[in-house]
Amino acid sequence: MSTLILFLPQGSAPGPATEYSYALTVDGHTATRHASAPAPLLPDPGRAGEVVAVVPVRALSWQRLTLPQGAAAQPGRLRAVLEGLLEERLLDDPAQLHFALEPGARPGAPTWVAVCDRAWLRTALQALEAAGRPVQRVVPEFAPGATAGGAPEYFAIGTPEDPFLVATGQGPDDALAMLPLSPATLQLAGALGTAADAASGEAPPPVRTEPAVAALTEQMLNRPAVLHTAAQRALAAARGPWDLAQFEFASNRRTRTMRRATSSLGAFARAPQWRAARWALGVCVATQLVGLNAWAWQERQALAAKQVGVRNALTQTFPQVQVVVDAPVQMEREVARLRQEAGGVSARDLEPLLAAAGGALPGGRLPTAIEYAAGELRLRGIELQPAELSAANERLAATGYRAQVRDGAVLLREGDRP
Repeated sequence: MSTLILFLPQGSAPGPATEYSYALTVDGHTATRHASAPAPLLPDPGRAGEVVAVVPVRALSWQRLTLPQGAAAQPGRLRAVLEGLLEERLLDDPAQLHFALEPGARPGAPTWVAVCDRAWLRTALQALEAAGRPVQRVVPEFAPGATAGGAPEYFAIGTPEDPFLVATGQGPDDALAMLPLSPATLQLAGALGTAADAASGEAPPPVRTEPAVAALTEQMLNRPAVLHTAAQRALAAARGPWDLAQFEFASNRRTRTMRRATSSLGAFARAPQWRAARWALGVCVATQLVGLNAWAWQERQALAAKQVGVRNALTQTFPQVQVVVDAPVQMEREVARLRQEAGGVSARDLEPLLAAAGGALPGGRLPTAIEYAAGELRLRGIELQPAELSAANERLAATGYRAQVRDGAVLLREGDRP
């Protein structure tokens, strides 16, 4: 599944000629295309694709607060609660701002809140929707929180005329800092390393830099920097857990969940870091298929051997049987024939059926007619109530017979017969 990740233009409302920096990816880790284009000319990720909008770091501010108990249980009042908590900290009117809570925010625990201009975000998303590129997720370019390596990370971005430094994972709260790029700010943020690091011979922390400010950054650092393009930042932002599309910007929950699940499956199917897992899954599935086929073959062989044994038992016991169609049925017929020739009585004969009926039916009930055919005894002229029939069947259960009322007569036959 393709994902189109684009940067929302900062500043005034976007117009028809506004260009969006974008990256198109299939696995979420590698950009197949990256460039800039007006909204109508942006690549189409397809019907199953996803459009992710990245809010520039300069368009967001971050606030740290603790939600009161019960705030999350009332989503309709959550925005009003945030407005009340942040009113004294913000320079703008809270009604003109959009708020987004940190993923997994819980009442009673400190949490980060992203804040941006409400009208600007609405206009930017509407412009993309009008161009046929509706946004499913809105993510921040950078966000506070613990970094992957547990240590602060540094990014030099911007232009040679307006460079700035972004530091994430700062301090005990893993805050985010944005400062003008200069040797002083690099030293202040810890990007130059400490004297203890230099004394111990440890390498200073890496600084990722955009190509436009790479030379300037390396000159200030007095060491090489790691190139990190805007497309790489967009991919990293899209992989993060944040989604700023909350409150009035929240899309249909079910649609977003399905798209996220589809995106995760697509990433698992194509992302390079999942290659080993895909191979392991394929080996497991292949092993299971081979094992199931081997087990099924063994079961078929065992069943065929049992069928051969039954046929052999029939032909060896009754040599006159030349053609075996249904060995159990044919053996039963041959045994019945032998019993009949020897004068023996089977459970399907008249005498055992009459004896069972006499012991099970209520006393004093005499039939007006007795019919016997094919192992079934029919007694006419006897009427049984449901309770009497149930009691008779309880007594017959020990002998293997069953009684039922049919066509005004009591029908008696072996219980295991249909």
